Amino acid sequence: MISATDPIQRSFDWTRKSLFSPFDLGKWCTIGFTSFLAALMGGGSLNFRSGRPFRGLGSAGSPTSPLEALGVARLWVLGHPGLVVSLGVLALAFLMLVSWLGARGQFMFLDNVVSGRGRVAEPWNRFREHGNRVFLFLLALQIAGIAVLALGLFAGWRIAEPDIADLHFGIQALKGILAAAGIILPLGLVVVLVGQVLRDFVVPVMYLRGTTVAGGFGVWWNELVPGNGGSFLLFYLLKWLLSLAAATLIILGTCFTCCLAGLPYVSSVVFLPVAVFFRAYSLAFMGQCGEAWVLLRDGSQH
Repeated sequence: MISATDPIQRSFDWTRKSLFSPFDLGKWCTIGFTSFLAALMGGGSLNFRSGRPFRGLGSAGSPTSPLEALGVARLWVLGHPGLVVSLGVLALAFLMLVSWLGARGQFMFLDNVVSGRGRVAEPWNRFREHGNRVFLFLLALQIAGIAVLALGLFAGWRIAEPDIADLHFGIQALKGILAAAGIILPLGLVVVLVGQVLRDFVVPVMYLRGTTVAGGFGVWWNELVPGNGGSFLLFYLLKWLLSLAAATLIILGTCFTCCLAGLPYVSSVVFLPVAVFFRAYSLAFMGQCGEAWVLLRDGSQH
């Protein structure tokens, strides 16, 4: 079995060589831009904030319980169908644009991490076909995730409907919550894991062999996983722990800069070493599977 811990030091060394030996601000900002694009593959969200968006819809102008809030929201949606549909279409279009950019950005960032160069136009054009393939797969994965969420919420709603109608949190409401969680959590975990494997290993397989997304998953499952299943599980456990530590550093850095470091793109530049480290970690881990899988080669950085 391959090691999940040895690649950590290799990833630190690669990050140091890529970004600090020597330090080049222009290259740093360029790689940061491709890191920003790559991060978009996780999707986007729209947050609409208002002090009291449902003012006047409840008996006292504002809900006093979660079930009452749910009932008020339902009335608001039924009362504004055109607005709801318009916002839904805009949100979907935005999500698709973000995912398309993120899919292409995955290969651009990977190429810059592997080569140690800061390039945008050349990898943008070179990986157009690969990026489109990943985008279509990601779109299907997002649809699957939405379907899982909708199925869980619908099942929970139907079970809890008597309590919702009475604005009372009783046994039916509790059953509804448990039923929704029982559907959403396990199936949602599968969707999340597929997305993680896509970013960590399938994209590098496509980068190396030029396969389709399905072919990349097949290569990963048939050539990398056999004999290393436990190592892959340990890899994701360590990655999760390292992500917690990285998140703490990012939160502290954002607070120390009065949230300036949390701005889009700025955060990708400020915290670029974190992104490079995690990209290098999966590549260094995969490189242990054989010479054909080595992407981080000494002397390849320019």
